[in-house]
Amino acid sequence: MSSTPSTASAQADPQAKQAPASAPAKKKRRFPSFSVQILLGLAVGVGLGALALAMGPQDAAGDVPNGLTTTLDTIGSSFVTLLKAVVPPLIFTAIVASIANLRTVTNAARLAGQTLLWFAITAAISVAVGIGLGLLFQPGNRASVSLDAASEPGRTGTWLDFLNGLIPGNVLGLGASTQVEVADGGATASTSVNFNVLQILVVALVIGIAALKSGKKADPFLAFNRSALAIVQKVLWWIIRLAPIGTAGLIGYAIAAYGWTSLASLAWFAVAIYVGLAVVLFVVYPILLRTNGLKISSYFKGAWPAIQLAFVSRSSIGTLPVTQRVTERNLGVPSEYASFAVPLAATTKMDGCASIYPAISAIFVAQIFGIDLSITDYLLIAFVSVVGSAATAGLTGAIVMLTLTLSTVGLPLAGVGLLLAIDPILDMGRTAVNVAGQALVPTIVAKREGILDLEQYEAATAEDLFVDEDDDASSEATTQTTTRGETTEAPSGTKEPVGASA
Repeated sequence: MSSTPSTASAQADPQAKQAPASAPAKKKRRFPSFSVQILLGLAVGVGLGALALAMGPQDAAGDVPNGLTTTLDTIGSSFVTLLKAVVPPLIFTAIVASIANLRTVTNAARLAGQTLLWFAITAAISVAVGIGLGLLFQPGNRASVSLDAASEPGRTGTWLDFLNGLIPGNVLGLGASTQVEVADGGATASTSVNFNVLQILVVALVIGIAALKSGKKADPFLAFNRSALAIVQKVLWWIIRLAPIGTAGLIGYAIAAYGWTSLASLAWFAVAIYVGLAVVLFVVYPILLRTNGLKISSYFKGAWPAIQLAFVSRSSIGTLPVTQRVTERNLGVPSEYASFAVPLAATTKMDGCASIYPAISAIFVAQIFGIDLSITDYLLIAFVSVVGSAATAGLTGAIVMLTLTLSTVGLPLAGVGLLLAIDPILDMGRTAVNVAGQALVPTIVAKREGILDLEQYEAATAEDLFVDEDDDASSEATTQTTTRGETTEAPSGTKEPVGASA
């Protein structure tokens, strides 16, 4: 049999034969890896935070922070604000693109059902851990906090919050709130605009389905959406590159502002919370991974950038872009599924804030007020933890979940005020576990449904997360085919942007 033209040309031209082999050569790394950069940011933040804490406040009353504390706060909060700013366009464009590709996904309804089922399974296990540790540590009986600090929060969670959070008030899912402060005979008003992730998700789902049903008439819109998604991802990549600097500011401000002195009166409560978080993150999740045939080390290696950022930022929504990126690029979850599951998880999947924390806190409040809990009460706590996070989806947060739990069980809401002093310290660990679960469930579901890229899951590292899309485009957009000294371009299986792959 005669050789093909490409083979013949390769034999005739030695340079042509060597060309493809030299194409994928790796570029030398000029900077430390991203993981090392984050660790350096943490180290610098700890040092600057300790220095700011030693400097003390500017005034004797302790009301005015020093300049270093203010600077750290500005750097950290600005980074989280930038991440949050890219969340609405990322969710909208990614979900619309993934809905447009649903024609290639035959089990979309099953995937959604499995996702919700595993949300409930992991929440039930987490709340069981929380109840067990609450009974073991007896945090309320060991606390030295005074009941004089008891006070009800300004916002409580209700079972109607899900409907209020699900129905969008406008097509962008935006809301505005105004606060008026009265001082020295005058009044100042400040208005802030915020977004509801669940509402944006609903709007994107509806528009995506409508575009799918519109057929060819929607092709220009879908093409525009894919272009918009690529642009949003590029901006996101630039912002994520600032993570080491943002990490230094966030952890530094946390140390300078809160220190560890406030933990003294609630030490056993804090220990119980962090032990519960550690058990879920390093015991429960690994067991679930092994049960589903997944390597534990690969999961933590791939998901660690998001877990790390969640710990210092204390924001599941702020970490959402990174969580979605690690789930797709590091853990091998198809973007069509991840672009739906991860935003939904960031809104309703919170094992730290909605399961472990409310369970231990409810036991603490009952003990501090001398109230005996029955088996029915513990079952109610478990029920609220499994279902309540969806009920408060429009108002995510540990305090909202705690008030919902306390009101359902019939415990005094004033107990919330006792825990507010150390809430920021606890929130770091809670958010890290939240985000770990938000990446875990889509990975497990994808594996069980046979759509997980196991090769990518086992081989990807944290560094793969931040490969520049410009390099991807230049290396994957075309494939060079050399024939007899001539070079022609043939389209290859190009890699679509995250959330838009076919």
